[in-house]
Amino acid sequence: MTGGQAETSGPGAQRGFGLELPDYPWDTLIPYRRIAEAHPDGAVDLSVGTPVDPTPAVVRQALADAADGHGYPTTHGGEALRQAIADWYSRRRAVPGLDPGAVLPTVGSKELIAWLPVLLGLGPGDIVVRPEIAYPTYDIGARLAGAQVVATDEPWELEPQIRNRIRLIWINSPGNPTGAVQDIPVLQQFVAEARALGAVLASDECYAELGWGAWDEARGGTQVPSLLHPRVAGGSHEGLLAVYSLSKQSNMAGYRAAFSAGDPRLIANLLNTRKHAGMMVPGPVQRAMSAALGDDAHVQEQKDLYRGRRERLRGALEAFGLRIEHSEAGLYLWGTAEEDAWRTIGRLAELGLIAGPGSFYGSAGDQFVRIALTCSDAGIDAAVHRLRGE
Repeated sequence: MTGGQAETSGPGAQRGFGLELPDYPWDTLIPYRRIAEAHPDGAVDLSVGTPVDPTPAVVRQALADAADGHGYPTTHGGEALRQAIADWYSRRRAVPGLDPGAVLPTVGSKELIAWLPVLLGLGPGDIVVRPEIAYPTYDIGARLAGAQVVATDEPWELEPQIRNRIRLIWINSPGNPTGAVQDIPVLQQFVAEARALGAVLASDECYAELGWGAWDEARGGTQVPSLLHPRVAGGSHEGLLAVYSLSKQSNMAGYRAAFSAGDPRLIANLLNTRKHAGMMVPGPVQRAMSAALGDDAHVQEQKDLYRGRRERLRGALEAFGLRIEHSEAGLYLWGTAEEDAWRTIGRLAELGLIAGPGSFYGSAGDQFVRIALTCSDAGIDAAVHRLRGE
């Protein structure tokens, strides 16, 4: 300290000027975006998983019909929405008999992921476990609560002094960015571990309707299992929380439409806190969610589009020299050229293609890139031609 002034580590570092969180990682892609945008035929953005196809008409009509939203919505969600969620779990996730009282709409799934440690009352000394390669918001949520993060896919292998401090375990199946799917025996192992520790086990399942290959029901595959599946949960949802979003399956990213379900006591506790904090999904959006959850046809149509894009793009990426790993479900292809991810990102940018470096998701992804399927058919076809040198 000099002159009576406290030292700072940069803008906003002084007390009262905001949290000291890491810079938003996607900003580091800007130089590569500029290279891609200089391509004679323009850039094709395969980096971010934001839907590009229209929101289904049934959803837009429901939103329009509910536009006279003059009253406050309920934080718990209307009865019609909660019943629609319970019915959807029974029909699409093999979770029968879900109590509509044990579901809770959220303002997108990212909001809940970021704030769950705070809402659970976690703080210094507590540990949040997240997958080794994972969506960065799991880490941010722990930091917002002042808790510690441990990255592992096998929490049961941790030292006892660490395991005894675990209060929240995140799993993500199908995973972002890898597209890996956890089968029922692995999910059962997570449930047993969390219950032995007295920790909450939260499962981010927002890509569950987008299984491929062995997980593609339309092609004779098996349904991606939910944490709340009777065989996984063992007849009780105690300590379990499943998180889902309509952004991917229904092109509703702009609606911020998501929900959680599971342990009734846990949901009741979250509900009470969210009432105090004003965390509520707008009434018209709730009506649109009900419509989306009640219509399976648009989900299958969208999945068919993604399947076609995925099949065309995968072959071209392999021809370019990438080895595709996992990618069993979801909206991404996870590939490596056995080199630093940023070198691969640069080579793709020279072709006018923008991808995401695996290093954004943990050091285990340093030689991987994530390629999104959320691009128009014209964009996918352009990427295929460039990757094949045509």
